[in-house]
Amino acid sequence: MRIFFWLITSLVITVTINAQSSYPFQITLEPVIPEGFAGLQSYAWAKDGDKVLLAGGRTDGLHRRQPFASFNKKYNNTELIVLDLKQEKVWKKNIFSLPVSFAEQLQSSNMEFFQQGNQLLIIGGYGYSETKRDHITHPAVISIKVKELINAIITSQDISPFIVQLIDERMAVTGGRLNKLGNLLYLVGGQRFDGRYNPHGPDHGPGFSQQYTNQIRKFTLTEKKGSLSIDNYTAISDSQLLHRRDYNLLTQFDEKGKEMLTIYSGVFQYDKNVPFTTLIDITENGYNQVTEFNQQFSHYHTATLPVYSKTNKILYSIFLGGIAQRYTDSAGKVITDNDIPFVKSISVVERKGNSIEEYILPDPMPGYFGAAAEFIPADENLFTPNGILDLDKAGKKPLMAGYIIGGIDSRAPNVFWSNEADPSRASPVIWKVYIRKNH
Repeated sequence: MRIFFWLITSLVITVTINAQSSYPFQITLEPVIPEGFAGLQSYAWAKDGDKVLLAGGRTDGLHRRQPFASFNKKYNNTELIVLDLKQEKVWKKNIFSLPVSFAEQLQSSNMEFFQQGNQLLIIGGYGYSETKRDHITHPAVISIKVKELINAIITSQDISPFIVQLIDERMAVTGGRLNKLGNLLYLVGGQRFDGRYNPHGPDHGPGFSQQYTNQIRKFTLTEKKGSLSIDNYTAISDSQLLHRRDYNLLTQFDEKGKEMLTIYSGVFQYDKNVPFTTLIDITENGYNQVTEFNQQFSHYHTATLPVYSKTNKILYSIFLGGIAQRYTDSAGKVITDNDIPFVKSISVVERKGNSIEEYILPDPMPGYFGAAAEFIPADENLFTPNGILDLDKAGKKPLMAGYIIGGIDSRAPNVFWSNEADPSRASPVIWKVYIRKNH
């Protein structure tokens, strides 16, 4: 029964494959490599002023296809990292003073996370567990007091008073996304993956168990006197539309200006190892597939920036590099690569009322960056409360919108098939992101 599902049949769709004659804005990037930051990808983050807390993730590049080498525990991030983005300073604190279950989860990757006020919530994540002697998806949620933990790391104090964990099998999810609508948290998509990664499947070589959630899980999380509780829990299931992981979930406005969430792409389709290209809009009342539109140029999780012009009532979702099934060559021709390569494209999905189009900005990323990275705002005053950049605050001069921190830096498009020792790495580069209106 799909009482939460409906179709939009009146949507007007266009996809701009070749260059537009006029782009609404220009994106420029400026690299910074702070001393002491060696690179990180697939992490969780929270921000307090100019300081950013990074937790979990990996210090290597794209996972290898060989099971014995993939998700090697020696590349787990075993430190909590604080970056002062303005002063370009770095502080670190290892996690081994924490209880074992805390420390194991906090060195996993592809966790779902969300910051509300001074609280960072971290759910699930995949990585090696010494306790289980195997790779697992952690069945737990962690709550962190952001400001207090950042101060404790900087001053080399005890960090344990500021981290609380709750074990709950419903939180065993990796590769999904966590966000909020109204008073409820939304844990969307993802999977539970236990065992060693093996591209040949569970019947050849190391075995594993893989279960997509196929769900939107909604709940509230209450913290009292050092303990957590999950309340008001409900789950919506759809084995077709919600069968997605490693995608982008962006806060958006619908045609009436009401806040919603949108799933952009994700993997994998049931019958072949290629991404989904349709979008799923999620509201407090349900969800729907955006019909007659297929996203061409960004298909895995990457650094993203939603931008809104209230004056023109246009929403732009910007995808900075990453991984995609399609890209354009130097002549503007669309190339399809079913090996799903790293790309340099900066693509935009533009939504105005019931119309939607996609295009690539003329200036690409300076390399194969963006995948498994995060965009982090520079000044929250430039953004709406739900994290959308207010384009009307930008002018003809470049406005610094925020930072792309870490992610994967790949030497070539298809390094998954490479036998080189290090065909990719966790990027040590922090990119300052500037936006300038063209008209």
